[in-house]
Amino acid sequence: MLIIGHRGARALGPENTLSALRRGMACADLVEVDLRLTRDGILVAIHDATVDRTTNGTGPVKGYTIEDLTRLDAGEGEKIPTLGEVLDLVRNVTGLVVEIKEPGTEAIVVSALMEMMPKRLFLVSFYSESVATVKRLLPGTPAGLIYSEEIVDPVGLARSVQADLLLPRWDRVSHELVDEAHTAGLLVVPWLLTTEDDILEALRLGVDGFSSDDPCNARRYLDASVRQASPGGA
Repeated sequence: MLIIGHRGARALGPENTLSALRRGMACADLVEVDLRLTRDGILVAIHDATVDRTTNGTGPVKGYTIEDLTRLDAGEGEKIPTLGEVLDLVRNVTGLVVEIKEPGTEAIVVSALMEMMPKRLFLVSFYSESVATVKRLLPGTPAGLIYSEEIVDPVGLARSVQADLLLPRWDRVSHELVDEAHTAGLLVVPWLLTTEDDILEALRLGVDGFSSDDPCNARRYLDASVRQASPGGA
């Protein structure tokens, strides 16, 4: 079962920073970042459309040049990293999950990734049109549809945009969903799992992986849950 470090490892360091990514890489199979564009067209790792919540600055990300953006403190003295810096860090070490936050940036994201492809890559988005676009641009790379609200037919929607995986919020996962997705050839990778009970339930449901803010605790919980679920386990 895959473990994905959410925003690097948000519980262990300032989210989407190189520090959080390093901590996530110690335990996760893949680490995840969110991408947005600066005013001068540079891809940076930040979740929100503004810098207010995660830095000592204010205003929209797209209002900053990369030079101005990198002067901000993203927590513990960390800076908002560029996608290039993220790729330098993870390449040949850990897989990368890239969440496309802004529809219309898909070609820029794919072009940047092709110059420095990580060892394993998932491209994901809440926007079905973004998933469809990245599959056209990079058909050999797994792409996934994220969702939190109820969707009448998430498997059908995922298949319609050529997705390879579903990333539902944890409370949207059921045996029926997992079975239907697997029948359709889709992986199921929910978010965010935090407790040992969650991970034991994920094993029972047969999901293929999950995201966690603390991938190191998640790794310990997963190992313990596997032992518990195994015949003769404690």
